[in-house]
Amino acid sequence: MRTVMYENPSDKDLVRSAQDGDTASFGALLERHWAGMRAVALSVLGNRPDAEDAVQDASLIAFRRIGDVREPESVSAWLRMIVRNSCRSRLRSTPPTTPIADLSVLVAETGPEQIIDRHAMRDWIWRAIDELSPTLRMTVMLRHFSPRTPSYDQMAALCGIPVGTVRSRLGEARKKLVAAMVATADSSHADVLAASRASAREAVETLAAAEQGRFGELTAERWTPDAAYFEGRQRVGDRDFLIRGMACDLEAGVRQRFVSAVTSRDTTIWEMDMVNPPDAPDHCPPAVAWLMTMKDGRMHQLRLFHAPGVQDGRTPPKSV
Repeated sequence: MRTVMYENPSDKDLVRSAQDGDTASFGALLERHWAGMRAVALSVLGNRPDAEDAVQDASLIAFRRIGDVREPESVSAWLRMIVRNSCRSRLRSTPPTTPIADLSVLVAETGPEQIIDRHAMRDWIWRAIDELSPTLRMTVMLRHFSPRTPSYDQMAALCGIPVGTVRSRLGEARKKLVAAMVATADSSHADVLAASRASAREAVETLAAAEQGRFGELTAERWTPDAAYFEGRQRVGDRDFLIRGMACDLEAGVRQRFVSAVTSRDTTIWEMDMVNPPDAPDHCPPAVAWLMTMKDGRMHQLRLFHAPGVQDGRTPPKSV
């Protein structure tokens, strides 16, 4: 990792260092350009609280995409463009989305570790996420770090809370996350890449065990004894319910194919493609995510959500 050593580093120096993983350099970029980003947001939105939220959104997007900057000397314009796009998304009253690659092709070409290498976040931001409360941590992971970002309605159904509460939690989480990113920039961080790789391997092993008829055996080892499936805040089934659901899908010829994993201290999200049999192409939605609450390193609560536009989050999922 290259660290900027100059007394007055240029934007180019800071960008190059940030792209090499130096978190302090990225923090310095944000601090240097924060006023300009905020001015853009205010000029578009007018409302000060909305403008602050838009800048915080833009900061997280910039963190995720810093590696995309090809002209480091023009990073100021790049940051302002991200802010404008964030503001326009708010004006359209639709949740901002982050385009992703065709992950089904990516899975076919690479293994789980290569996928994690491409999509895992740096340790710094995950240290900041772990500073949030469990409810805020789950909310911000769903909104900002799941490749198949659920809608606000889906998030409300998943968590069993009103849509307005989702929005307020996101606002609070974004403010605290940006502050935590700055506060933890020079701290030591856990090896989140290793944790993500381990979670990816566990996902692949889980699917393989199901296809080999060992799903019950594996879940007995890796899930808590009282593990259960939840819809919102309501417990609708125990571990046996989940085992039966998986068996039903397999008997129908449906397979799940691992796409990606993100994990924090007590929340893990596995993204899966659903592969339906040729004679029943619409049996299940094309994609599903497992939202898991962990307890002592074991799965304790499971919720499912499907790719945006396929299911609105209020209808009980067809498959496990």
